[in-house]
Amino acid sequence: MAGATGEAARRPGEQATDPAAMRRQYRAAGLTEADLAADPYEQFARWFADAVRATGSGLITEPNAMVVSTADAEGVPSSRTVLLKGYDPRGFVFFSNFTSRKGRELTVNPRASLLFPWHPIARQVVVGGTVERVSAEETAAYFNSRPHGSRITAWASAQSTVVTSRESLEQRYAELAARWPEGTEVPVPPHWGGFRVVARTVEFWQGRENRLHDRLRYARSGESGWAVERLAP
Repeated sequence: MAGATGEAARRPGEQATDPAAMRRQYRAAGLTEADLAADPYEQFARWFADAVRATGSGLITEPNAMVVSTADAEGVPSSRTVLLKGYDPRGFVFFSNFTSRKGRELTVNPRASLLFPWHPIARQVVVGGTVERVSAEETAAYFNSRPHGSRITAWASAQSTVVTSRESLEQRYAELAARWPEGTEVPVPPHWGGFRVVARTVEFWQGRENRLHDRLRYARSGESGWAVERLAP
């Protein structure tokens, strides 16, 4: 059936567009238990530094981009890409509108999964855990560090709701930009703030040849300890 999908007529040098025909052989060095740091946050710091270095060669453009998956009270999932804005032994932090879809879902079901897809360096990190809101002080500190336009948009956008047109959204932005012109203080919206994912598991995935990948997962053991498990690829 290749001709039916246009694969047979593909010009020389043209890439295949059939997903089933797309393959990449991962030839990166492996990941062993001896390679790991004592805790997942230190291990994440090592890999995150590697991902940041890969931006210099153009392999990765936004190393802090992550897919955040949530679910509503009935368990219906949803996912979107969000930017990581901080991490430490307390967890991984991002900011959003509390009334957005993810904000509403995290209110009724405070659990989330994070995925860092560093495909160009054949790595990914998957975090699973419970979610809490960060303090008002942490939210204000980050909000005030944002570009002026981003702070205006936090007020202008009722995130995840249906808008009548692009023009109505831009008009609302213009009204708020006139209220708080460049150089003036923009207050933190009451409907906006930070979420912290408190990790229960953190998996480090290293692509290997013949799909025999390395998957090492830290799992919470007790209040402060971690156990390391190797998962089948």
